[in-house]
Amino acid sequence: MSDFTYSIVIPAYNEGKRLRVTLEKVLGYVRERGWNAEVIVVNDGSRDNTAELVREFAAKDSRLRLIENPGNRGKGYAVRNGMLNAQGEVIVFSDADLSSPIEEMPKLLAALAAGADIAIGSRWLRAELQTQRQSLHRQLFGRIFNLLLRLTLGLRFKDTQCGFKAFTRHAAQMILPLQRIERWGFDPEILFLARKFGLRVHEVPVRWGHVGGTRINPLVDGARMFQEMLRVRLNDIEGKYDGGSAVAAQAVKTLPGGPAPRV
Repeated sequence: MSDFTYSIVIPAYNEGKRLRVTLEKVLGYVRERGWNAEVIVVNDGSRDNTAELVREFAAKDSRLRLIENPGNRGKGYAVRNGMLNAQGEVIVFSDADLSSPIEEMPKLLAALAAGADIAIGSRWLRAELQTQRQSLHRQLFGRIFNLLLRLTLGLRFKDTQCGFKAFTRHAAQMILPLQRIERWGFDPEILFLARKFGLRVHEVPVRWGHVGGTRINPLVDGARMFQEMLRVRLNDIEGKYDGGSAVAAQAVKTLPGGPAPRV
């Protein structure tokens, strides 16, 4: 049995300006709900006071702990590092800006309780839940990226990039050791692996509001994410996802247009 019912993982890179408010909200919500939970902040080589701020909070609340990455490795690496070190039966990762409020977490938990292995927050299943929309050019970039994901990886979700996802411990331990993408394009890889191994993924509409200060450049990072998308396809063709997992013998090549994920 795990030590905690829930683990909440927050990847952080130079988040000192907004992490104080985030930790106050998350830890306060955990206390309010009376959850047996831990909160993990993964510091991805920050050059500001991110680590010091987490240590300050952790000294006052034993439910919080800090994990340090070996330098700046990327959000995908930070999420994987945090989730594989988490002790909860359910593991949730949330962006540090809380663009999806922590109060939306019960929606993800309900999807897991209903039989999902992974629950992913979605900004586009019910767009009216968005409290602050992205700019039109960022929305266009997102729609184009989603179309490419459908064509290249066969992922049929409305939204793969929302930074608010929940995993059963079994699902996390099954697919995260196989994850190879360490930066922004890790979400499609995780969902591709979930589909490959027959895990049940539910897409859940959540409240979401765009928060300024994002570090994604639609052109530069968009091109990089497309390259990573192609890398996922190549990794699968080369059999790089077939080893290193207890379920490797059950893995199949998943081609675009193949069987849809179970929902």
